[in-house]
Amino acid sequence: MVSQEEFLEMLEKIADEMPREFFQELNSGILLMPEAKIHPDSDPRKLLWIMGEYRISPTLGRSICIYYGSFEKLHGDLDKEALQKKVRHTVIHEFRHHLESLAGENGLAVEDARQMARYRQGDYLI
Repeated sequence: MVSQEEFLEMLEKIADEMPREFFQELNSGILLMPEAKIHPDSDPRKLLWIMGEYRISPTLGRSICIYYGSFEKLHGDLDKEALQKKVRHTVIHEFRHHLESLAGENGLAVEDARQMARYRQGDYLI
């Protein structure tokens, strides 16, 4: 696994590739969180790691959190290029939540809820 510093550089490079309009009202920007985060509904037999999350806080505003520790747990054996693809996918996913939120849409949240329902039924391929 790359170091946190290398991961942050990778994350910054990916953020720089995103259109500036994506950052509208993303008050706290993209935050790198050092910890691993397990989904609260995770099955102990097949842990569900949270790679990133979109947050709206009354005090801090809107932000995207990326969990370095979760990437380390789930993708720590990937080479740098493969890891970068996983990070980019997560960043784009969280930006979609942000943009849908600004537009008053929730299509991705509905899709995520469907995937969680399948996971709860034992379909771990979400």
